[in-house]
Amino acid sequence: MAKNKIVALVGMCGCGKSVVCDMFVSRGWNRIYFGGVTMDELAKRGLEKNEKNERAIREELRREHGPAAFAKILLPSIEKAAQNGNAILDGLYSWSEYKCLKEHFGDDIKVIAIVADRAIRYERLTTRVVRPLTNAEAESRDWAEIEKLEKGGPISIADYFAFNNGSVEELTNQIEAIIEKL
Repeated sequence: MAKNKIVALVGMCGCGKSVVCDMFVSRGWNRIYFGGVTMDELAKRGLEKNEKNERAIREELRREHGPAAFAKILLPSIEKAAQNGNAILDGLYSWSEYKCLKEHFGDDIKVIAIVADRAIRYERLTTRVVRPLTNAEAESRDWAEIEKLEKGGPISIADYFAFNNGSVEELTNQIEAIIEKL
């Protein structure tokens, strides 16, 4: 029997990670949502879901648990998901998280970077239904994620890249080709 696959999706906010994750889930993959750690903590504290609170929680968790915090927190869930089928990791953030997962899973984890032009990402973020961001908020989030969360490393070292400046159909075709390679 073949070993189950673990794939992590990386990319800046608004690039299309959730759309790609949904493609994997529709094929029966088990989803692990890195942002869920933040959302769960917001709910636990009774805080509103907004960019300011989300950033504060993300940064606080990393101060408390180290820069690989989210990978460490989610490691048992990732292992369980991978035991029960293929696992898709939605939103791996930092270089430290990447290194933690690579140390634990080795070559059994692959990374797909979803890339889109900044102007396109920002337009998507202003019009999305869930947690929309203004251009200023999106830019501020980009800077914070690059400078404080080491987000660029996993994107630059990804095993595969999908470019999402066009239609969902174009993105789907790229992702299907990548899935075939996995």
